[in-house]
Amino acid sequence: MPFSFISKRMNEVTSLLQKNNRIESAKYVSNFAAIFACPICKSSMKVIDFKSLICSNNHTFDFAKQGYLNFATHTGNTKYSKGLFEARRKLITEGAFYKPLSHAIAKIINERFFKSNEIIFLLDTGCGEGSPLSKICDIIRTDFSESIVGIGIDISKEGIMAASKNYPNKIWTVADLANTPFKNKQFDVILNILSPSNYTEFKRLLKRDGIVIKIVPQSGYLKELREHLFLKQEKQNYSNLETVERFKESFQFVESSRLNYVINLNKTSIEWLVQMTPLTWSTTEERLKSFLYKDTAQITVDFDILIGKNKI
Repeated sequence: MPFSFISKRMNEVTSLLQKNNRIESAKYVSNFAAIFACPICKSSMKVIDFKSLICSNNHTFDFAKQGYLNFATHTGNTKYSKGLFEARRKLITEGAFYKPLSHAIAKIINERFFKSNEIIFLLDTGCGEGSPLSKICDIIRTDFSESIVGIGIDISKEGIMAASKNYPNKIWTVADLANTPFKNKQFDVILNILSPSNYTEFKRLLKRDGIVIKIVPQSGYLKELREHLFLKQEKQNYSNLETVERFKESFQFVESSRLNYVINLNKTSIEWLVQMTPLTWSTTEERLKSFLYKDTAQITVDFDILIGKNKI
């Protein structure tokens, strides 16, 4: 059989699968189109022909072949590459790097909304390639039998493309966190894991009884990696006191807890960690290579989990 024929058939199959992904995603989003507001004119939106999300003023946003929606009006330069997101996904899914964190977040959400008999709407802001959001939704459904809809937003198209490819039955959007494509007071939980925040938008989007869960690194986070990569003390150690104080000033503070554990990484997991963390962007190649030469490593994971709600 000629190679050209096989190649043509493979392209046809790929095209058909992508079309199905787009249609299935559009069908899923159509169930929850009421949460959307046009980022241009703020009017209501609806899914048309399982192809596009269109507002009442005809501003149109097409579903990509992978199934996500792109609301970004411009694209910025970023070091967050396809390779970085793939390494992050593998470290989370195969390496179980954030497994205790995912369970802790799912437990908080369940305790807050236990048997509410309503769908929980969870927005992950700065969701990257989607693994944490997907894991948390799976835990809530499996362990607590709660109905939950996961929505991920990120400015990185590469991240959202990966999320859409690997985790269907979620809503994935490329959008600016300062101008999100959602109506006021739509979300029970806004999640913000190790990423920038926009508290003005968070307050607008949060339901009256909703909560914000923000994860910030504590002093021990990746300390073994930082101590290996950097000579200067200020890079080996850091504090997030200002971030915590700003959170407490912006929301009615509910509670905080610290999550600290040590995880053993094999050589493959070490490579994933090095690929995914921005810490490696500002070190020398020599120090980076010497860390990669390790066969195993113990790495500390150390977080503050902050919970807040809108001030009344």
